[in-house]
Amino acid sequence: MSRQANRGTESKKMSSELFTLTYGALVTQLCKDYENDEDVNKQLDKMGFNIGVRLIEDFLARSNVGRCHDFRETADVIAKVAFKMYLGITPSITNWSPAGDEFSLILENNPLVDFVELPDNHSSLIYSNLLCGVLRGALEMMAVEAKFVQDTLKGDGVTEIRMRFIRRIEDNLPAGEE
Repeated sequence: MSRQANRGTESKKMSSELFTLTYGALVTQLCKDYENDEDVNKQLDKMGFNIGVRLIEDFLARSNVGRCHDFRETADVIAKVAFKMYLGITPSITNWSPAGDEFSLILENNPLVDFVELPDNHSSLIYSNLLCGVLRGALEMMAVEAKFVQDTLKGDGVTEIRMRFIRRIEDNLPAGEE
């Protein structure tokens, strides 16, 4: 019985390592395909956005989370449910702005950067920029900005993603269809 329990843990660890290595291969290929890091950063954000738009449907179906009523509640769901569900980590939420429209997600451990070391010639590469795109795509019903402020790959102690609420996008449904 304990062997089977260990096998499940080992399988999950192998899956996350495979994901990490596959993501690394993707970033490597983008670095070969594009001339500069800014173009790679844009592509990672764009790819992440497209993933986020599709991932939100899976998230809502699997998590049974209801509608969030404010940005603070949204932040809690992102950190405590979504990151845990898809990356197996729970970032902390800090640095709320006085207006309550900005916060930081602090990732003590970013699983995307396992086995990664940035070469000197890619100092402006935002390796995990896919995450910012995923967050923006998943929160497509509200305009948000997501950007890396700190990154352990660049020598910072933690990875910090700054989220900023811009505006709520209203549904344009025909009258009577809600």
